[in-house]
Amino acid sequence: MGMVIGIDVGGSTTKIIGVDKEGIKHPMIVKAEDPITSLFGAFGKYIYDNGISLNDIDKVMLTGVGSAYVNQPLYGLSTDHTDEFLANGLGAHYDSQLQDLIVVSMGTGTSFVKSGREVENISHIGGIGIGGGTIQGLSCLLVKTQNIHQVVEDGRERCNRNIDLQIKDICNTPLPGLPLDATASTFGKASSNASMEDVAAGIIHMVLQSIGQSVILAALNSHIKDFVLIGNLTKMPQCKEIFPVMEKMY
Repeated sequence: MGMVIGIDVGGSTTKIIGVDKEGIKHPMIVKAEDPITSLFGAFGKYIYDNGISLNDIDKVMLTGVGSAYVNQPLYGLSTDHTDEFLANGLGAHYDSQLQDLIVVSMGTGTSFVKSGREVENISHIGGIGIGGGTIQGLSCLLVKTQNIHQVVEDGRERCNRNIDLQIKDICNTPLPGLPLDATASTFGKASSNASMEDVAAGIIHMVLQSIGQSVILAALNSHIKDFVLIGNLTKMPQCKEIFPVMEKMY
């Protein structure tokens, strides 16, 4: 059996991997202005950088919102499509070895996929229009940059307590289930002279906290206690600070 190329054509980036009998090989991410440019650019760069011949490839599998634009062979190779939510569920199972979970796909926006023990139990249960696109858009408006890497670095210089209204700002004792440092209102303490670093920290905290709270609410009244986070936002260092606090709180 030769190699199978898997390509996820997203809203802002295209992700590509190869899979053969030895496992997953050479993950790559390519950013472009439109999905077709991104797809062909990612595929060409992938096979060139890794010395892969077209004759070595058995199949090309496409998924993601941008894959709907592709209905013809890719460099002469036939292409098949697979459902993005099914791919998310199966991938989360494969990598985590968990059985019952919700997959949180943190991309331009955020989707939630409930994944049971069998393929037929994998289903999209909703999502929120908050994600990397929100960070980029608000950063453009508030800190005058679209460089999300700069925003992440600036946000690391500050914590959100200079921007967000916390329980301790309005109450001197913890409320049931809410510690004093819990957020009462995102950006509820912002002022006109806030630093760019404070604003960046506030934007990132608002987006990540909104995602975490939304998926926790989505799991209420169910037996699911495990969440698998995927997508580009998971690379943000703030994830390691924000999500464990929410896990402890809930």
